[in-house]
Amino acid sequence: MGNMTSSVSASQVAGELASATFEEIPALVEHYREDPRQQVIKACERALKRHAKELAERERVNDMYELMRELGGDGVVVGVDEVGRGSVAGPLTVCAVCLPMEPRVWGINDSKKLTEKKREALFDEIVEKALAYKIVFVGPDIIDRDNILNATMGGMRQAVEGLDVVPNLVLIDGNRTPAGLTMPAQPVVKGDATSASIGAASVLAKVSRDRYMMELDRQYPQYQLAKHKGYPTKLHYELIAQYGIQPFYRRSFLKKQGYWPEGK
Repeated sequence: MGNMTSSVSASQVAGELASATFEEIPALVEHYREDPRQQVIKACERALKRHAKELAERERVNDMYELMRELGGDGVVVGVDEVGRGSVAGPLTVCAVCLPMEPRVWGINDSKKLTEKKREALFDEIVEKALAYKIVFVGPDIIDRDNILNATMGGMRQAVEGLDVVPNLVLIDGNRTPAGLTMPAQPVVKGDATSASIGAASVLAKVSRDRYMMELDRQYPQYQLAKHKGYPTKLHYELIAQYGIQPFYRRSFLKKQGYWPEGK
């Protein structure tokens, strides 16, 4: 092998291995297996380590798809999740997603376990590969009128009913399902980390809500919404006390927590 690779510098080989895809790594490592140069040996070791890590990740994602099949068989399975229940500002965001078994979305997971960069990349891939999806924003007025639980259940029902497909089974993240659905539904505790369709819904809901809150931040920079996304932090409460309540605040939440600045 030494003679076969002598025309290629060790740094070039290392670069090739570093940029190789998951599928390419095994063949490349085999090709350079007998190369005696230390830089190449180290590059092969790094590539194999990266491949093992990605293999474990793909097995995790495969398990998420298999749960979807296990629960829904060969029927049309839809996953539903929400983001923003604990926020004091901005909408509750609900998403319903129908994913095919193939092609798979590698890296899918509970959105809270992913970086913002990874969520953004997955958002585009999920939208491209999904058979159908629906994102619903439930505003503060609905939350204040109906309470957060009823608003959540209503948003989930609206998202499912707004799909371009009719599900044979709806998988809901959590421990309850919305009343009034016309198709079978099943709750899945921690479903955003165990079911591919719910995980996809988690990502779409999170990215959509974050984008919404970033736009609000541009309109109302004094509240620093880009930092806390509307969640109840010490800084956020201080800013509410200073600048008052806007239409995007959930007044019922602020009343419960004792933050209701008079005259603001």
